[in-house]
Amino acid sequence: MRILFLTQIIPYPPDSGPKVKTWYVLNYLAGQGHQITLVSYVRPEEEQYVAALRKLCSDVYTIPIRRSRVADIAFWLRSRFTGRPFLIERDDLAGMRQCVSDLTSRISFDFIHTDQLSMAQFALPAPAWPTKSQKAGNGSVSNLPGSAGNQTRLIFDAHNAVWTIVARMSQGTPWYLQPLIRDEIRRAKHYEGMLVERFDHTLAVTEIDRQMLLAAIHSVAPARAGDPEAAPFQDPKLAGRILVIPIAIDCHALQPVQRQRDTAKILTLGTLHYPPNADGIRWFAREVFPLVGQQIPQARLTIIGKNPPVDLLELAEKNPQQFTVTGYVSDLTPYLEQSALMVVPVRAGSGMRVRILEAFARGMPVVTTSVGLEGIEAQPGRDVLVADTPSEFADAVNRLLLDAELQEQLAVNGRLLAESRYDWHSVLGRLDKVYGDKLA
Repeated sequence: MRILFLTQIIPYPPDSGPKVKTWYVLNYLAGQGHQITLVSYVRPEEEQYVAALRKLCSDVYTIPIRRSRVADIAFWLRSRFTGRPFLIERDDLAGMRQCVSDLTSRISFDFIHTDQLSMAQFALPAPAWPTKSQKAGNGSVSNLPGSAGNQTRLIFDAHNAVWTIVARMSQGTPWYLQPLIRDEIRRAKHYEGMLVERFDHTLAVTEIDRQMLLAAIHSVAPARAGDPEAAPFQDPKLAGRILVIPIAIDCHALQPVQRQRDTAKILTLGTLHYPPNADGIRWFAREVFPLVGQQIPQARLTIIGKNPPVDLLELAEKNPQQFTVTGYVSDLTPYLEQSALMVVPVRAGSGMRVRILEAFARGMPVVTTSVGLEGIEAQPGRDVLVADTPSEFADAVNRLLLDAELQEQLAVNGRLLAESRYDWHSVLGRLDKVYGDKLA
C-alpha cells in the first residue's frame, strides 16, 4: 500500500510520548512492506534527524515551522472569526497544504494517515471546516486538491481526545477566562466529532478516549436518532470506525536499570512546554514534595524535560539541596540508576502516559495519579502506586522510599506488564485491521 503519513512533529528521536507512538507505528508499517511518504513539520534544529526517517520511508518532506507567542495570539484571534479551534488555525500553514496538494496530484495514495488532531485538516479539502454537504457519507475522498479521482482512505490517528484535555486544564483557569475556555472546548469537541464522522478510521489509544471521541459526535449532530446521549453509541457502523490501539514501546531496547540502594532521590520527567506536564510537576514540587520532606528530610527531586518554565528553574536555584532541574537530557539511564522511584503527577490529560510505560520497562517503581494511569492496564498496589491528593501522594512516595521490598515488587511487576501488554511487536499488529480495509 502507498501511504501518505502526515505528522505534526518530526518523530525522531523517540524521546517524548507523541514521538514514541509515531516512531513505532512507522516502524511497523514499514516492516509490513508499505511504501510511506512522510510529511512533517520540522524546526531548524530537527533537520538532523531526517536521515533516520529516510531509512523507514520511501520519501520524506519537511515543512519549516517556528512558534512564537505573538504568532499564537494572531492565530487565536483568527480562530475567533473562522470558528475553528486554535490548534487547527495555528498549524494550518500554506507550506503544508501546498506540499500535500502537490503529492496527491502526482501519486495515487491508498491511505492518508494523519497523526494528531491538527494534521487531519490536510486530508480534507480547504477549508477544513465542513459544510453541510461535506458531513454526509463516509470519509473516502476524491476531492483532495489535485486529486486524480482515486478513492483514498482516511485515517485519523487521534493520540488524545483533545477536547477533554482542554476541559481538565480549565479547572484552574481564572473565572474571567472561563467563557473563552468553554468556547474552545466546544470548538475542539465539535471538530473532533466531525473528523470521526468524515474519516474512514479513527485510532484511539484508550477506551476512555474512544468514548470521548464518540461523545464528541453529539456536538455535530445533537438530535441524531432522537436521543443525543445514546445515538452515536447505537450506531455500530459509526462506533466501529474507532479502533483502540495502545501506545507501544520497545521492551528489548528498554532494559531494566540497576537502581541505587538506600537513596531518597525522586525522579520526574516530561516535555515541560506541554502545559499538562508542567502543571503536574509544578503541583508535585509545590504541594506534595514539602510533605515528603517532613518525613524524609533527605529526599531530593530531579526534574528532567525540555524547556523548563521559569518558575521551576527559580525553585531549583533557591533550593539547590532539594531540587535539580536538568532540562533535556539525551540519556536517562544515569538518572534512573541514581533514583529510588519515578513520580508521574498528572492532573490533566488524555491518552496514555508513555513515561509510565517506559518506567515499567526500565524496572522503575512509579507513583502516579488516577488520571496518569488512565488507559494503562496496571493494578494499583501490585504494579504501581496511585494517589490523587497531596497528602495521599506524599504518603505513597514516603512508603515507597522506606520499603525496598515494595520497590522491587513494583519494578518486577511493571516490567512483566510492559513486556506482556505494550511491546510494539505485538500491539501494533492491530493496525492490520485498518490497512486491510483497502482490500476488503
